Amino acid sequence: MTRSSKLRSAQRYEDEANKAGRDVGTWSAKVAKLSKEAADLSARLAKAEQAERAAAEKTRQREQQQAERRAAAEQAQIESRLSTAEGQVRTVLKELRAPKPEKLRVLLLGAASAGDLRIGREQQRIRAAVQSATHRDLIELEAHPAATVDVFLDALPRFRPHIVHFSGHSAQDLIAFEKDEDRHHESAIVSAGAFARAIAAVDDKPLLVLLNSCHSAAQTGNLVDTVPFAIGMSDSIGDVDAITYAARFYAAIAEGQSVQSAHLISQAAVEMNGLPGHDLPSLACAPDVDPAATKLVTPPPA
Repeated sequence: MTRSSKLRSAQRYEDEANKAGRDVGTWSAKVAKLSKEAADLSARLAKAEQAERAAAEKTRQREQQQAERRAAAEQAQIESRLSTAEGQVRTVLKELRAPKPEKLRVLLLGAASAGDLRIGREQQRIRAAVQSATHRDLIELEAHPAATVDVFLDALPRFRPHIVHFSGHSAQDLIAFEKDEDRHHESAIVSAGAFARAIAAVDDKPLLVLLNSCHSAAQTGNLVDTVPFAIGMSDSIGDVDAITYAARFYAAIAEGQSVQSAHLISQAAVEMNGLPGHDLPSLACAPDVDPAATKLVTPPPA
């Protein structure tokens, strides 16, 4: 190889080396640029993730605040409704006439047009039970042993009874009054609805209706739409059972016992006398009164 050839080869290698150096510099610059872009992307990604987390936290806080506001509003609404309901209950209890300083007026209605029930005996037992009680002077009885429809309708606005007590024959949807006749006769049949409407018609409505007659418990649900308490018999009840229950009930009322207590002790009296009908008397109440807290005879303060 000649000297000139060697020089050309050396020049060529030098040129290739210089080109390779330039390429290395170019690729180094590209790598640096790509590294910077990657770093920028990582920074932007981290920033985006942070912003996303912040937005999610803000959304969560907003939803939590909305839920808390809704819960507070619902709680306030519930408390308002409870307060209103309590006010209504207090108003209803306040309107019950028993706590006023007046005698408890009991209207005793009896009807046995065929002469098959001892109505007179029942009313006698009730009167004797009241007369033997501690607060007998706080109860006034008006008895009608042969009650007609007119007797009933006249007594409601005139006597203004706190208790209407009926003894006689009945069924789930009727009550049997007497007619104005001296001899035994067919009963004057009155529908349960008409009887309840008569009770509801007067301004001073009774506090309690006691139907001491067979199958009358079915009528009490309709009666407590008008009066706070109603008592009826869930099946046929014997004469002695009915008399025993009634006498003990008014004895307990005259001793200042609550409606519920008087009812329960009267059931116990029937059972303790060995009679089968102790579970037949059924007490029904309006939804806004408490029979355990209601006394129909309130003794004056000592």
